Amino acid sequence: MTQQARRIFLIQKLLSEQPRYRDLQIPSDEAEQKRLLRALMNVRPPRPVGEDFLTVQDEYLREEIARKGITDIAELTPVESGLYLWRGDITSLKCGAVVNAANSGLTGCYVPCHGCIDNAIHTYAGVQLRLACAELMEKQGHKEPTGQAKLTYAFNLPCDYVLHTVGPVIYYRVTEKDRELLASCYRSCLELAQENGIKSVAFCCISTGEFRFPSGDAAKIAVDTARRYRQNTEVIFNVFTQRDEQLYRELFKRP
Repeated sequence: MTQQARRIFLIQKLLSEQPRYRDLQIPSDEAEQKRLLRALMNVRPPRPVGEDFLTVQDEYLREEIARKGITDIAELTPVESGLYLWRGDITSLKCGAVVNAANSGLTGCYVPCHGCIDNAIHTYAGVQLRLACAELMEKQGHKEPTGQAKLTYAFNLPCDYVLHTVGPVIYYRVTEKDRELLASCYRSCLELAQENGIKSVAFCCISTGEFRFPSGDAAKIAVDTARRYRQNTEVIFNVFTQRDEQLYRELFKRP
């Protein structure tokens, strides 16, 4: 089955799940098809799906990720002992675990094709990730507190696991409590990784996007906390913008 055939199959299956979408016409343009598939995956509630869907979805997503190009931590050069800085797409990074900047519901971003990392990770991991997160939340019985961490398999991502953490949301100014909670996100992820024998963790820039934590302050907290708590865990600071990359490079120039 070609990628196009897989994509059409998946779209048709997702459309058939929701009666209001059943008459929606599938666009002929490849980019629009990809956008529609992602949107349908984003809005799909956490529930089981047939093995036929999962087989095709897994083949499709792994091929899409391979086409983007997979970066292995073994190919990276540390900027400091045990610490790496890498600018790129975290969904194409092969390491022990990647960190997802989640919301308190923990089941992903439901906004179709939203640009947040939560949306990207759930999209390329596949629908299994949302269901796994929902099962964790049902067992927990309440929203995920800020500063803690949860572990799931990564499913179709090149990494082995996903660490989900909820960072602080900044409304007016950054308080000392906000700084403590952000540091707790990094510490909780590292401790959970160590408990599960995960040797490398890639951190996104937690709380700096939709949650409005100032990037410079957040980067310093990230580096300071990783230096203190990483033990034997290798840490990759994953950045997506040139500005964030420069902020981290400046921190590594300092003693």
